[in-house]
Formats: sequence, structure tokens, C-alpha cells
Amino acid sequence: MFSKSKINEPGPKAGAESDQPKAAAEQAPAKPAFELGSTTPKAKPPASVLSSDLTITGNLKTTGDIQVEGTVEGDIRAHLLTVGESATIKGEVVADDVVVNGRVVGRVRGLKVRLTSTARVEGDIIHKTIAIESGAHFEGSVQRQEDPLSQQGGTPQPKAVAAASSA
Repeated sequence: MFSKSKINEPGPKAGAESDQPKAAAEQAPAKPAFELGSTTPKAKPPASVLSSDLTITGNLKTTGDIQVEGTVEGDIRAHLLTVGESATIKGEVVADDVVVNGRVVGRVRGLKVRLTSTARVEGDIIHKTIAIESGAHFEGSVQRQEDPLSQQGGTPQPKAVAAASSA
């Protein structure tokens, strides 16, 4: 009923229009500013993708996510590591969450480790939680630990000794 009277009456209509745009203008910038401010810190950056035609020799370390589709010869440390079906990793993998669809030659350490049906792992797996789908190939030992990421300092030493003795 108020909207009808504002539309039909010229005086209140002009006043209502001038009040409403001011209120809308005041509210509109305030909401996006808060949304942008609250959304930006919460927004998670997308995973870094290493494409299938890429070969990296060296170690990778990030606090974010990595999706590997190519070849990595070196150790990888990340929050979430996804090994694509066409990927090959030769080195130690350490991440909170590890999803293996491709091939890993080396030790895998993770709070959650998942080997899909296309996974090929040659090495030890140290985990808190593990899931191995039917069809996955795995050669090595599996060890459950409450905190598999805590022994990062001790792992490279045997690996370096093994590499030195084999070289």
C-alpha cells in the first residue's frame, strides 16, 4: 500500500527515490567491501598444475596443493598432492593428503593416502589413513603412524645414503 502511494504521489515519489538510492548506495558499497574482505582470506588458491609435457628435476615444496600430470624427479612436499594417471614421480612424497592415480617410485608419507585403481607405487607408504582401490599396484611396506609427517627429518638420510651407495 505504501508503494502505491509513493508511485502515485509525485511529492513522496521524488523524496522516496532520493532516499532509496542513497540508502542503496550506502549499503551496496558496504556489503561488497565486507564480502571481498571476508572472502579473500578464506579463498583457497587453485592447485598448481604440472602438465603432462613437463619434466622437473629437483624438489618441490609448497603449503598449497599440487596436481602432477608430468614427470618429477625429486621430492615433493605439499598440503594436497594429486598424482595424475599420466604422471611419474621418482622421489619422496610428503603431504597431508595424497591421491595417487599414476606412478610413484619412492616413499609416500601422508595423513590420508589414497591409491586409485590406476595407481602404481613402488616404495613404502607411511600413513595415518589409507585407502587402496581394487586394481592398484603396490610394492613395498605399509606402516600406520599417528603422525606420519613428523619424521620428515629422518627420512632423507637413509635415502641419501642409499643414493650415495648406489651411485
